[in-house]
Order: sequence, then structure tokens, then C-alpha cells
Amino acid sequence: MKTSEQRLHSLDAFRGFTIAAMLLVNNPGDWNNLYPQLEHAAWSGWTFTDTIFPFFLFICGVSMHLSLGHRAAEGANKLRLLRRLGKRAALIFLIGFTLNLIPTFDFGTVRLPGVLQRIALCTLLAAPIVLYFSWRQQCAWIVAILLTYTLIMLFVPVTDVNGTWATGALEPGRDVGGWLDRAFMNGHLWKKAKTWDPEGLLSSLPATCSVLFGVLAGNFLSQARTSAEKTVWMLQAGLACLWLGQIMHSFVMPINKSLWTSSFCIFMTGWAAIAFSSFYWLLDGNSDDELKRQMRKLSSPFIMYGVNALFLFTLSGMIAKMLGFIHLTQADGSSASLQKVLFAPMHALPVAAVNASLLYAVLFNLCMLTIAYLLWKKRWVIKV
Repeated sequence: MKTSEQRLHSLDAFRGFTIAAMLLVNNPGDWNNLYPQLEHAAWSGWTFTDTIFPFFLFICGVSMHLSLGHRAAEGANKLRLLRRLGKRAALIFLIGFTLNLIPTFDFGTVRLPGVLQRIALCTLLAAPIVLYFSWRQQCAWIVAILLTYTLIMLFVPVTDVNGTWATGALEPGRDVGGWLDRAFMNGHLWKKAKTWDPEGLLSSLPATCSVLFGVLAGNFLSQARTSAEKTVWMLQAGLACLWLGQIMHSFVMPINKSLWTSSFCIFMTGWAAIAFSSFYWLLDGNSDDELKRQMRKLSSPFIMYGVNALFLFTLSGMIAKMLGFIHLTQADGSSASLQKVLFAPMHALPVAAVNASLLYAVLFNLCMLTIAYLLWKKRWVIKV
């Protein structure tokens, strides 16, 4: 989380922006009334919402280099670092699994994958590559993983949900990843699909590459270059990834978040690099101290989110679940969830349904920001 000279305010702010966006899209007042950019693409393609998870994995990679990479370079015991990271990943996985258990605590049907579970798995897979291989070798790992994943998805035949053999069928439940998820986690998958999972096993491989791309960005930031050079090169790398991802979308595999296709991984890395380079230049990179001071002040809400990102994400998930399973008796004798009761005054406003739904999400975000502010004032940083 720190460079040799100072904490990267830009990394905290970018992380906080990503968490704020995640809270916004995860907590609408009405799931049936959303702006298109505030929900995932139905299948192939992408929206603003589809950028959030790859952004967070990219940020995890930058942080991993700035922590693990520096410790390893200073001579720290690599096996000890791996064991420590393994314990942390296990705890993150357990937190995600516990969130999935709430409120029924039904171990027979609980979903095994999830956002935190994928973060834990990708961290475990990426850590040895970060500790034991140079940045050039890390590039080779990325190419090898994405190429292998692409070949498996396009050319390995498997039986789909109907028992029919299919090869290269990049459709819900018909792909190799869906087959693998059913083979190992049948009955414990995403309830909306049941036959596949957007955070499944096989697609965690290219998701790990999203982390490794962030590692490369962190490595580049550590080099002895001017801030302007770092910003420009990250921007150019981001544009190149956008171009390459779009080419792959047209000729190899579609951009698809649920499958985390190779084109999706590279394309979203492009947006992550562009966004991060912008935060970096405004908050850390430019030479105008007054501008940096003003931008850090303006971005302070994001920084408040960023320093306690994992805790706030977990807490927001707990609160959202509680709002859903706590029911209140209405005046007419009917029962309604606490979330619906809180949303009712906004739903009654003379505004479009999508705006009422968005207003609820914004207010939920502001409540979480209040908690982030209190933690910030107390200088409490809750780590796993």
C-alpha cells in the first residue's frame, strides 16, 4: 500500500471510487427499474457495472506489488509471505462464504462462489507468480493463461445442461466453465442460474490475469521514471488494451463478464489503466502541489472508502441482507421487508421509477460514507 516515499493517494481514491460504484449498483431501490448502465450486460457486451469487479482485481494487483513485491525484493522469506497471504485469502473466502449463508444458514444449498471468494482465489493464484517471477515472466504467465483459457473454451467438448455435447458454445450453462462448475459445485451455484456461476472455477484463471495486469502496473510505478512518463505510458497501455480487447471481441471471443473471456480481461484492463492513470496524475503525479492538494481534498470521500474498502463492502452486504430478511407488519396487516418500507417514500415521489430506485442507492451510499467518515476521523483502518 506504500511506495518507498509516500502512500499512493491515487490508489486509495481509485479503490474508494470502485467501492462506491459497487455499492451504487448493488443497492437499488427496485431491481426492476434500473438505468441500463447500472446493471450488468445480459450476456455478451459490457456496461459501466461490468467494469467494477475487474477494476477491483486490477487494484488488488497494484497493491500486491507494492506490498509483496517490495518485501520480497528486500529479502523477506517468500514462503512465510505465501503462508501469511494464504491465511488472509482463507479469511476473505470465509467472510464471503458466511455472507452467502445469511440468512438461511442452509449448508445444503449455499452458494460456494462469490465476489470475495474469487478475490481470495485470484490472490492465491497470483501470489507465487508475483514472488518468484520477474515482470517479463509475469507477462509470459498472462499470455499463457489467457491463451490456454481461450483454447479450452473454444475447443474442448463438454456436455451442456441438456446432456448434449457442445464445443465452443459460449452460451449460459453450455460452456466448459459451466460444465466444470456443475461437476464440482452442483447445487451450490448462483441461484439465478443454478447451472453455472459468474464467479465459477475456470473463469477465475483469466480473472487472475486481471490481478497480474495490476501487478505489472504497480511494478511500472516503482520504476525510476518521471510521473509524466508513468502517466503517459499507462494511458497508452490502456488504449492498446482497449484496442486489442475489441479486436479479440470481433474475431476470437466476445467481451463477456460472466465468462470473464480473454477479450473481457484485456479490454477491462484497458479501462482500469486509463482510470488509474488519471487518478495518479491528479493526486500523486503532477508537479503542481496546489492542484494535488485541491484534488486530494475533492477526492477525500473516495479515499475514506478506499482505506477500509473490504470492511465497508462486507458491512454493506450484511446491511443489505438484513434489510431484505427483516419484515415489518404494515397497517393493513400485510408484511413487507424493511428495505421496501424504507424505499416506499422514495417510490411515492413524483419522479420516474428509475430515478426513485437510483435515489435509494445514492442514499444507501451516503449512509455507508458516513460510516467511512467516522472510521476515518478515528483513524481506524480495519484490515484482514
